[in-house]
Amino acid sequence: MEFAELIKTPRVDGVVLHRPFMPTVEGTLCLTGHHLILSSRQDNTEELWLLHSNIDSIEKRFLGSLGTIIVKCKDLRMIQLDIPGMEECLNIGSSIEALSTLDSVSLMYPYFYRPMFEVIEDGWNSFLPEDAFKDLEAMTDEWRLSEVNRDFRVCTTYPPLVAVPRNVDDDTLRKAAGFRHGGRFPVLSYYHKKNGMVMMRSGQPLTGTNGRRCKEDERLINATLRPGKRGYVIDTRTISVAQQAKARGGGFETEANYPQWRRIHKAIERSNVLQDSLVKLVEACNDQSHSMDRWLSKLEASNWQTHVKEILTTACLAAQCIDREGASVLVHGTEGTDSTLQVTSLAQIILDPACRTIQGFQGLVEREWLQAGHPFAQRCSMSAYSNSKPRHEAPGFLLFLDCVWQVLRQFPCSFQFTEQLLVLLFEHAYASQFGTFLGNSAAERVRLSLPEKTVSLWSWVNRPQEIDHLSNPLYEPNSLVIWPSVAPQSLLLWEGVFLRWNRSPRCQEEAHEEMVHIIEYNKELQNKVNSLRRQLAQLETQEPPLQTP
Repeated sequence: MEFAELIKTPRVDGVVLHRPFMPTVEGTLCLTGHHLILSSRQDNTEELWLLHSNIDSIEKRFLGSLGTIIVKCKDLRMIQLDIPGMEECLNIGSSIEALSTLDSVSLMYPYFYRPMFEVIEDGWNSFLPEDAFKDLEAMTDEWRLSEVNRDFRVCTTYPPLVAVPRNVDDDTLRKAAGFRHGGRFPVLSYYHKKNGMVMMRSGQPLTGTNGRRCKEDERLINATLRPGKRGYVIDTRTISVAQQAKARGGGFETEANYPQWRRIHKAIERSNVLQDSLVKLVEACNDQSHSMDRWLSKLEASNWQTHVKEILTTACLAAQCIDREGASVLVHGTEGTDSTLQVTSLAQIILDPACRTIQGFQGLVEREWLQAGHPFAQRCSMSAYSNSKPRHEAPGFLLFLDCVWQVLRQFPCSFQFTEQLLVLLFEHAYASQFGTFLGNSAAERVRLSLPEKTVSLWSWVNRPQEIDHLSNPLYEPNSLVIWPSVAPQSLLLWEGVFLRWNRSPRCQEEAHEEMVHIIEYNKELQNKVNSLRRQLAQLETQEPPLQTP
């Protein structure tokens, strides 16, 4: 198929562009295979270059011979195009709809993009499992890197290399995979250097109504326990949902077959509920006609902050089991590709200071989302404005980024990066010139030849000038575990994503200045606390004065 077949009118003059809090621009609208471009001959006027893949939906309006197209983007932006001539407007509208819904991955822009910057580091090789395993080997010899999935036959959503207990052979892994949803047998997610406890993740066990069991699965999980220790299974479903799953062939770990493991159910909502929540949230943020009370009521009715709280609470529980209880943890829901990854990755943000660095956070996203099989192509095919009925779409990754932002806001000096990195990842997960977020799994990315035919987002992010742009000037390395508050008053609406197109630049500047003042105050307060701690430590080491009779 040629792109020209989908472009009925490639160019229209005299088009007027309206964007939030920016001056109106009149110029020439051009459609290419991948971009909607509006260019003006006026000096100091910024051109519009919009990827078709970033367009969620369009709305057409007509007044006489003048047509208007409202373009609603996946990054939550809305722009208006006033197009002279009804026929031209209809042609542009139908062309945009066709170009923004291409089914073939190989026709997407990352396959055609040629970087204008020098690629210093190939991002496709930046965070390989074997490199991450070297760090683990330096801490313990109890784990090995298995190639059981090198051809993706054991599990289509796992990477070729996975970390498993050293004393468990590959044949045991294959049999355990047959007992887990999608073949997602328990694999290592995180090793806690402080006490040697681990966090594993998997799909649900296929116990079914007959109470099926698998000795190999039990052996695999128990191999992660130290002598005399118990573990925790954190199931991200309610007990009723888990019971219903048994009727469909799924299930959960029973105490009779897993006596050394205590099961805890922490409900995190499923995909369709989260997608509906995002739609309601964005609708509330865009509705400025109501009073403040009504607006806050609509925000609350979206339940978005409730979902943020649920995920953070579960991640804190996993971190608490590992760090404070000294117990290993297995996390799973149904498939193990959504809520499971939210919990395991957030728990690492809490526990591991390395994940709060720019490089470490990229590695976390690569390891716990991309290589772990989160289906980005399905989940991010639509955002909040699509007119289509949701099928597999869900803002699971956006919710994770929101949760990270909540923690970053509460601990502003403990992160090497600013929220700009989180916003950048949100935007590129939904539409990008890079191939990083294309496909649903490592297997698909290999099949699509993405490492050979596209550029990695990490190649862009890890340029020195971009690192400087994303760096937090207030960062002070913090080796401690950080415990975020999940109290309602501690969780705020992420304005940098949900209100950035609804606020004037002046309001944004004032909000930024206010945040800088808060951060500086928190930093000053933290310095005082640290000083007091040092003084107390000195007092504790001093010998008590002699008591006179």
